[in-house]
Amino acid sequence: MTQAEKGEAAAAENGKDKERDKEREQRGAKRPIVPAAVPESLQEQIQCNFIVVIHPGSMTLKIGRATDTLPVSMPHVIARRHKQQGQLTFKDSWLLREGLNKPESPEQRQNGLKMVDQAIWSKKMSNGARRIPVSPDQVRSYNRQMRPAILDHSSGTKWTNTTHHPAYLIGEEALYVNPLDCYNVHWPIRRGQLNLHSGPGGSLTAVLADLEVIWSHAIQKYLEIPLKDLKYYRCILLIPDIYNKQHVKEVVSVILMKMGFSGIVVHQESVCATFGSGLGSACVVDVGDQKTSVCCVEDGVSHRNTRLCLAYGGSDVSRCFYWLMQRAGFPYRDCQLAKRTDCLLLQHLKETFCHLDQDLSGLQDHEFQVRHPDSPALLYQLRLGDEKLQAPMALFYPAMFGIVGQKMTSLQQRSQGDSEDPHDEHYLLATQSKQEQSAKAIADRKSMSKPGGFEGDLRGQSSGIVENLYPPEVELGTSHSDCIIGGNDSEEQLTAHMSRKTAVSHFEGKALGLDKAILHSIDCCASDDTKKKMYSSILVVGGGLMFHKAQEFLQHRILNKMPPSFRRVVENVEVITRPKDMDPRLIAWKGGAVLACLDTTQELWIYQREWQRFGVRMLRERAAFVW
Repeated sequence: MTQAEKGEAAAAENGKDKERDKEREQRGAKRPIVPAAVPESLQEQIQCNFIVVIHPGSMTLKIGRATDTLPVSMPHVIARRHKQQGQLTFKDSWLLREGLNKPESPEQRQNGLKMVDQAIWSKKMSNGARRIPVSPDQVRSYNRQMRPAILDHSSGTKWTNTTHHPAYLIGEEALYVNPLDCYNVHWPIRRGQLNLHSGPGGSLTAVLADLEVIWSHAIQKYLEIPLKDLKYYRCILLIPDIYNKQHVKEVVSVILMKMGFSGIVVHQESVCATFGSGLGSACVVDVGDQKTSVCCVEDGVSHRNTRLCLAYGGSDVSRCFYWLMQRAGFPYRDCQLAKRTDCLLLQHLKETFCHLDQDLSGLQDHEFQVRHPDSPALLYQLRLGDEKLQAPMALFYPAMFGIVGQKMTSLQQRSQGDSEDPHDEHYLLATQSKQEQSAKAIADRKSMSKPGGFEGDLRGQSSGIVENLYPPEVELGTSHSDCIIGGNDSEEQLTAHMSRKTAVSHFEGKALGLDKAILHSIDCCASDDTKKKMYSSILVVGGGLMFHKAQEFLQHRILNKMPPSFRRVVENVEVITRPKDMDPRLIAWKGGAVLACLDTTQELWIYQREWQRFGVRMLRERAAFVW
């Protein structure tokens, strides 16, 4: 090849390169610049508008880009069309739950109501006056004679149109599916955990499929991200403080392997709530629709021993308010807890009328509208007294919910182990015991001349064996006053474990009031300094305690019940219900968005290929909390 020919070939090659560059530029103009699906370096920065933050709640799904001011909030529900004609319709209950219709339930409710009345009447109003007594019979007779006024012959609301037979409906559309249509209605998360049950759609596979469909639908419809582009996006997933490892593993697999996100960070709701509110440390009280969780967070770490989950929330208050209104002769007599439209109405009435202001007393007249599909719009008059204060006080006296024979309090439990994660805490516990045993054996060999050395060696081995056979199921902090489990100075390891197990099961059977749960959680902190910090920063998030004067009410109860030794030392007990004037329901999501933009988060990403190769072990390596 001559020099001239070589020059021509080089020029042609150069021209092709320029054309390729031009094509790349054009492609780049059509598609935004995106990070590599699996970057070479874990430190590689990522634009926050390519991170989707998902906060799945029992009632509401909060989802949005990390750069969004507010997330999209939608009912976390799906309606699936029957696959065969004549199939029985299944609907997950909303306000109804197990344990309400036991023979002991009415008596328990009455006892709870007596305690609430005692608490209300024992306290004077802020002006020093006593509350105005109300005659229940007078209220009942007034409400019972009330008849609705017809506002309009058409209510203005309609059932969801299903003439095109969609395979599924999501969110609001699912709530307004006509009960006569052939659809099953599922809430994939109940009480903060996956809603597994023996009915249709209650298997793990079905629940995970529901989550995938709901989240994919929300991403496409509200965030306007095509599902094929999710490989350019990453996800931040918020999970409960007390989580099921198996469930978290499965949900992460859905997000990375089925939905196709390129990476994920998993973090706890309580820690994200502190990020969202701008607090370094706080006792986080998350009152949701189905459950209430309490946990102490210090410098971005949720203390394991302080975690509590109470199996009641805002929907239980709605049901309790309905029971109280029925006692007062509720004029809307067709109301049924099994109907979704009536559940929505009761939630609305609770949010409108209920309060925790002890200065409001006497009778007040109210009115409310009932607008159901295929029915006229009706206006009802209603007279109420203390019912509006009694219902939210059930959070502090949960006997009033009338729930019998259900596990009402959960603590962080040891996992059962996972075959994909061999180096879990069980492995560490076993190897730690073996190391201690071998160290003890060496020490004992050195002191063989001393009497009792051999016996000591045996004792060390036997205690190690007992510890392996009976690992403690629940770790609870010891404390100076009212902690459930005492110190471990019992001579018999086995007896100590069995008594601990009994104490924990007794504790989990009891329904703790919200104030007692907060005091117990703070009491389980390791040091007095941490406890002081927590008393001076109690952060209330979630939508279950959004009542007028809730902050003052909770503050007063904590002050009255906290240990006297701390009452002298803690300068002020502060309850924060609206940090930075934000909606408390969105604070944890906002914290997830803050987390997405932190430099330190770059080390926490778990990428799709890594998950494919190593699975759940990546959570142990990368999670920002102890997995």
